[in-house]
Amino acid sequence: MTGAVRRLTAAAASGFVVFLLSMPVAQGRNGWRVTYTSAQICALEGSTVEIRCTYTYPSTKNPATTVEQRTWSTRTSNHLRADSEYAGRVRYYCEGNNCTLRIADVRDGDSAVYMFRLKINRPDQTYIGSPGVTLSVTDLQVQVIRSISQEGGMRTELKCHSSCHPDQASYIWYKNGQKIQEATSSYLAHIHPADSYSCALKGHEDFPSPSKCVGGQSCNRVAYTHRSICAFRGSSVDISCTYSSHSDDVTSKFWFSPDRSRQWQNPSQPEDLREDSQYAGRVQVLETEGGRSTLRITDLTESDSAQYHFKFRAGSFEWRSSLPGTTLTVIAPDLQVLIKTSSSSWWSKLTCLSSCHLQHHSSYRWYLNGQHISGQTSVSYPVNLNQRDSYSCALRGREDVPSPPVCVRGQTCYRVTYTHRSICAVKGSSVDISCTYSSHVYYVTSNFWFNPDRSHQWKSPSQPEDLRKDSHYAGRVQVKTEGGRSTLRITNLTDSDSAQYHFKFRAGSFEWKSSLPGTTLTVTALQVQVTRRKVHQFYTQAELKCHSSCGPAGQVSYIWFNNGVKIMTEESSSYKDQFYPGDNISCALKGHETFISPSLHVLKPPSVSVSPSGDIMEGSSVTLNCSSDANPAANYTWYKENVNVKALSEEAQLVFRSIQSSDSGEYYCAAENELGRRTSQHISINVT
Repeated sequence: MTGAVRRLTAAAASGFVVFLLSMPVAQGRNGWRVTYTSAQICALEGSTVEIRCTYTYPSTKNPATTVEQRTWSTRTSNHLRADSEYAGRVRYYCEGNNCTLRIADVRDGDSAVYMFRLKINRPDQTYIGSPGVTLSVTDLQVQVIRSISQEGGMRTELKCHSSCHPDQASYIWYKNGQKIQEATSSYLAHIHPADSYSCALKGHEDFPSPSKCVGGQSCNRVAYTHRSICAFRGSSVDISCTYSSHSDDVTSKFWFSPDRSRQWQNPSQPEDLREDSQYAGRVQVLETEGGRSTLRITDLTESDSAQYHFKFRAGSFEWRSSLPGTTLTVIAPDLQVLIKTSSSSWWSKLTCLSSCHLQHHSSYRWYLNGQHISGQTSVSYPVNLNQRDSYSCALRGREDVPSPPVCVRGQTCYRVTYTHRSICAVKGSSVDISCTYSSHVYYVTSNFWFNPDRSHQWKSPSQPEDLRKDSHYAGRVQVKTEGGRSTLRITNLTDSDSAQYHFKFRAGSFEWKSSLPGTTLTVTALQVQVTRRKVHQFYTQAELKCHSSCGPAGQVSYIWFNNGVKIMTEESSSYKDQFYPGDNISCALKGHETFISPSLHVLKPPSVSVSPSGDIMEGSSVTLNCSSDANPAANYTWYKENVNVKALSEEAQLVFRSIQSSDSGEYYCAAENELGRRTSQHISINVT
């Protein structure tokens, strides 16, 4: 094995696609020194790269030398973490004098020279480790090299090409989305015009080449718009692909997630995502002309983080799914304002950052001391530093989850920071809503909590009023404020308490504004819903969901009860089991077991009665009644024994306005709801 291949194998084991490493390189002068692990790195587009270095600097004891800043830069960007082109993709890791730059989801535009910058507390305070490390980003491409005439016909040689040329490595080859063999960078085969081919570096199958038609302009293939997408919890996402069939019309097509294979009836046969209960009501598939399909998922949760694939059939052809689809990562909103101060120390560049790499077309909102700044929509914002001011940012369309306010100069400024963005509480319980606040100089003269939804009760709609003076909350509100922290407690919660709650303070002539959202309280009443069922003769096999208006189910734990007995093994929002007639199932939020949901009742056989009772005379009015203790409510159907009639009535009552002797016979009813179907005993009618 050559040295180049050994290095490539080591890189594959570490999870980073690195094709070429040179010997360590060091630059230094007058006690400064930066040593890079390599001078050149080549990586596959979409992969993650690490650039490592160690450093030394001149030190003194009096005054003691301290490191003030360690950053990475290129010739066009002095601070990568503050650069919108790298937003959400760059991380710095330092341990002692060893520092690492990690760049995720690398793309062609990341090809550059990267240098380590060190700043210390001395006059010659900044050192740049030039010339740095050259990163080249490449993608794989299938190329047609030549056609060879052999016995049995023409064979075509294909090559998996990249600008890094790691020809000695092993490759995976795919035909029509299906893995066919492991080989070198070259592949020889009979080519059919309907077939598409793709290749990947072994160990890095997540970064294959695009599928290529090598026998003509049209072939069977699927191309995903993005390899990976990051999105915020609670938002929506569009996952797209283009697809084509060589000749036959597409007879079926759908999106699926291999991570959900345990839900499929046959693990080898993917099922349409729209039929999966986890995505119920949250999935749309948008089809446009030209063979483009878009999967839209709304109200995202962390459990939606998965890989998503598209599948189609055309005649006898079926697209396979050995090739990766689009990987979706869902995270909690984590915006933060990064401050980069200029050399003048009076101007600064603010950047709105997230660990998610947001799309370039994203638009932003900026806030000064809680007040929206109109006209500022870019990811970065230059400001004149003021010791009193705080700034915050939000993604346009997701203003409900802004970044925390940050002081742009010093540690103290005007700001309010809420402990929780949202709180979900059970009806009838109590809740604490808290925040911290600070004033730059002036003594706080007044502070209070208010609810903007109650503005119709205020004397002036533009002047919020203390919640403690609102009759709706009379006797149910307490406020505790001390040491720059305030807590609003609301007891005996009702549905109408669901609202957003804000804190306001005044200090001298300053007044904190309320453009920024406060804490959203959702008061919920739990309900057991049936998401899947299969009815058997003596029991029903079902999947239940503990539903509330609190949104994503994965954020809280649940308690389940069957006939009043706690089920110890279940703490998720879903519960699968076999249920028998007479079972009563309910749920509660963990920690709030006293506020339990209404019970879901598994059907018992319904009871029947006749009115009036006693002798029945011909021509009289007679009513048969069918009833059951059902939740969800049951649907009823009446039948007559030994009569070939589908149903006499689909109501709980069967009414004879003028009964005849021919109506004599045996009658029974059936009750059916989401948890099963049960029939009653027979009731005999004898008309004289």
